[in-house]
Amino acid sequence: MSSRRSVLLEEMVWSEVESALEAGTRTAIVAVGSIEQHGPHLPLNMDTLDGDVLARRIASELGDALAAPTIRPGCSGHHMEFPGTITVPPETLMDVIRSYCRSLDEHGFEYIALVPTHGGNFGPVRTVAPDIAREIDAAVIPLADLDEHMQLLNEGLSEAGIEYDQNVIHAGAAETAVVLAIDEDLVRMDQLERGPEGDISTARLLSEGFRSITENGVLGDPNEATIEAGETIIQKVVETYAKYIETERRSI
Repeated sequence: MSSRRSVLLEEMVWSEVESALEAGTRTAIVAVGSIEQHGPHLPLNMDTLDGDVLARRIASELGDALAAPTIRPGCSGHHMEFPGTITVPPETLMDVIRSYCRSLDEHGFEYIALVPTHGGNFGPVRTVAPDIAREIDAAVIPLADLDEHMQLLNEGLSEAGIEYDQNVIHAGAAETAVVLAIDEDLVRMDQLERGPEGDISTARLLSEGFRSITENGVLGDPNEATIEAGETIIQKVVETYAKYIETERRSI
């Protein structure tokens, strides 16, 4: 009999989930990722990889939580000019999130933390969370402040000794560093290309699409990325989000 313990819901059998709930595990972490272009050097599942790692490590950091399977795809219509991107309407994504939360609530989870890892998902998560909270017994905790999330990524780079700040982060230094830390073999190092740097108009990206600003799908310079910076970024987000979840659980 295997004695391996996991915080990943999808790796458990139903009786292990039941035992975890009976032992006091009451929090579920739900990352909301995407399948979309990330330049010529990062895989389409970058945001999903990030979500997998964040959910698992936040659950481990809390010590009494489980990580649900990352939701994908997400709202990526502004990337559809790049082949491979898969997108769903905001309403569809919100319905899936609602169904996730209802299922987890029915099983006895009392706190559900929603962790979007793709910029286009932050709005739908922020919109649907209060509605879900009114529909179920569990408390819904959305970590859906996109500006704060990107600030954490930039701060992680800075703490790792890389002074590089991009106001809109996509496939540049921060995200490339994260994938390097997760699995460096997934980064096509021979295909690193810079994209537009400096202030980027989010409104234009969303209304006209990414290709209106960047031909290769990259914003910023991925050449600045390092494995060490990726680990620093991940740990910074994990610690910040876990602390926020703990604070919210105490206040509810």
